[in-house]
Amino acid sequence: MRRALLLVLLLGVLLGGLAAAPSYADVEQLPAGTDVDYQLGGARALPAHVGIVVRDRDAEPAAGRYNVCYVNGFQTQPDERRFWRARWWLVLKKDGRAVVDEAWGEWLLDLRTARQRQAIARIMSRWTRGCAADGFAAVEYDNLDSFTRSQGMLRRKHAAAMARLLVRGAHRAGLAAGQKNLAGYDGTRVGFDFAVAEECGRYDECGDYTSAYGARVLVVEYRRQDFDKTCAQFGDRLAVVLRDRALRPDGRRAWC
Repeated sequence: MRRALLLVLLLGVLLGGLAAAPSYADVEQLPAGTDVDYQLGGARALPAHVGIVVRDRDAEPAAGRYNVCYVNGFQTQPDERRFWRARWWLVLKKDGRAVVDEAWGEWLLDLRTARQRQAIARIMSRWTRGCAADGFAAVEYDNLDSFTRSQGMLRRKHAAAMARLLVRGAHRAGLAAGQKNLAGYDGTRVGFDFAVAEECGRYDECGDYTSAYGARVLVVEYRRQDFDKTCAQFGDRLAVVLRDRALRPDGRRAWC
């Protein structure tokens, strides 16, 4: 009898802990009817019509705006190589050398085992909690599509399993979680709340995101012709910004 009572009490504690964990309904979602600015290269003053801003996790959030924190969830930042060398077992390697995303000079993280994914998720969750403490409302995890640059070593299922852990960490921190890129993948299945799509107009992918997220899609274009095309097709529904590829604080920006 005593053992049964203890089991019931333990089950109640566990269920209570699960119920207290933040979910989609508990996080602040993207505001509608406003513009977005993408400021990873450095902060800049925001015009009044911009209500959403994306900044690096080391930057200060903008006062009075919906702030999205940038975290590179599936690759390393170029200036963090010393950090990841100390955790070399978490970096994807071929013939002993890191597999590199040549476009940005970033190492891919090794997502192939549950142990590695859990270890990476602990690091990302710590950074995500830092975003929450600083006052961000959401986090975008970049490079969900890194497996496509892995020379066949990573698969979509590895990325999806990693994404599920990242979303869980974001929601526990009280932040909305954003899918970054990988058109055609419905990230809502692993709990993502919104999407950030780079150049979806250029590659005719914006509809792939809206089919999953509706208007909860932030679009960044880097070429004027793609920006104009995206504005014509989606500007009445989505927040679209034109930026220079280097994302310089004094670089170009325009809105639909």
